[in-house]
Amino acid sequence: MTDLVAELSEPIAAVILGAGKGTRMKSDHPKVMHKLAGRSMLGHVIDALDALAPDEIVVVVGPDMPQVAKEADPHRTVEQTERLGTAHAALCAKSALKGFQGTLVILFGDTPMLTGDALCNLALASEESDLVIAAFEPNDPARYGRVKLDDNGQLQAIVEFKDADLEEREIGLCNGGIMAGDAQKLWSWLERVDNNNKAREYYLPDVVKFAVADKARCDVVYFDEVDVMGINSRLELANAEAMMQDRLRDVALEAGVTMIDPSTTYLAWDTRFGRDVIVEPGCFFGPGVEVGSNVHIKAMSHLDGCCIADDCQIGPFARLRPGSDLAQGARIGNFVETKNAKIGQGSKVNHLSYVGDALVGQGVNVGAGTITCNYDGYLKYTTQIEDGAFIGSNSALVAPIKIGANALVAAGSTLEKDVPAEAIAVERAETRQLAGAETRRRTKMAAKKAAQKQKSAK
Repeated sequence: MTDLVAELSEPIAAVILGAGKGTRMKSDHPKVMHKLAGRSMLGHVIDALDALAPDEIVVVVGPDMPQVAKEADPHRTVEQTERLGTAHAALCAKSALKGFQGTLVILFGDTPMLTGDALCNLALASEESDLVIAAFEPNDPARYGRVKLDDNGQLQAIVEFKDADLEEREIGLCNGGIMAGDAQKLWSWLERVDNNNKAREYYLPDVVKFAVADKARCDVVYFDEVDVMGINSRLELANAEAMMQDRLRDVALEAGVTMIDPSTTYLAWDTRFGRDVIVEPGCFFGPGVEVGSNVHIKAMSHLDGCCIADDCQIGPFARLRPGSDLAQGARIGNFVETKNAKIGQGSKVNHLSYVGDALVGQGVNVGAGTITCNYDGYLKYTTQIEDGAFIGSNSALVAPIKIGANALVAAGSTLEKDVPAEAIAVERAETRQLAGAETRRRTKMAAKKAAQKQKSAK
């Protein structure tokens, strides 16, 4: 969290506009629920607001958007039943913030690149003004709303592109969509907004003309273009994901993580690393991954919802699914998958194995091709392997089952019963040897093949 929050003196409330259907996303899901780095756009915006330590956050949602309300929890939501424009959406939150005195911040739920520092700068500026808006200067102003300043640099108006004349379209300063100001004044200006425009919508930026008419002090805070970029299509979502990944990688690299090829490493918004971590190319981190210090994650590994203690080694080609918890010095090798499994200190699962719903003690060696058979088609069961046990290659442990401390399971065994500590468990079919049988089989098959070849030649 930014240090700027300590400088804010006014109480803060925020209204996030999240009712958009996102037609251009061509999706059945609300726009703000689409994800970057494993987190919804709305989640990123709420996280950025945490830097302001707001007293209240209210999210405006559309009809039949229970997933947005769930994502906003524990913050309140209000419904914009009719989508009549952004000013109308903001006004929907007024009753939820009845009696609030302080700074009101209005922003959009589809701006996931927004940072806490940028919001703090806006909030600080609002304490000296009646109304502050975010503005930016893009390389290509395109169809953004234009910001008009007077000769003293004070905010004069925001003109939507479709309503702008040719001279106004030449302006390079654009509306970033975020505004902040005295809550009671903002509500009064919002209530005066009309829909006298080409789109017949109630525009949020129109509050500026009423603030100016009331001779209120109106200022602009300059934002980086990336901070205020809105996401309206899958292409824009993909571009934002690339930018988010660069931002997350930079943070990890600055914190001391070694990435052999950063461009092929994909992080989640909440990935956490200790010191002296090495990440080889092609690794993917889903949400909820915590990595300790002195950990080596080899190429093409996929980690999701897992916790890795110090001195562990992962991969290559490993998959750690949610609930995987590795103690210090554990090793998960190539083509090994774990799920809801606790792997004890110094234990090894090095090759071609599946360990799911398992409790593995310290110093355990799990041989190649081992499977914990945890599911019977209806319910899941736990496999427990105690300290020092050795599981031979190609073993199948049918849960629920317990392998005692320092026990040995012989290679190729399929076990359904518990194995006591210090015991050896062997479960194999008896080997039969038929002397000379392979010679006879080979002679017979060679004759059969020759006959078929002769028949096809006729």
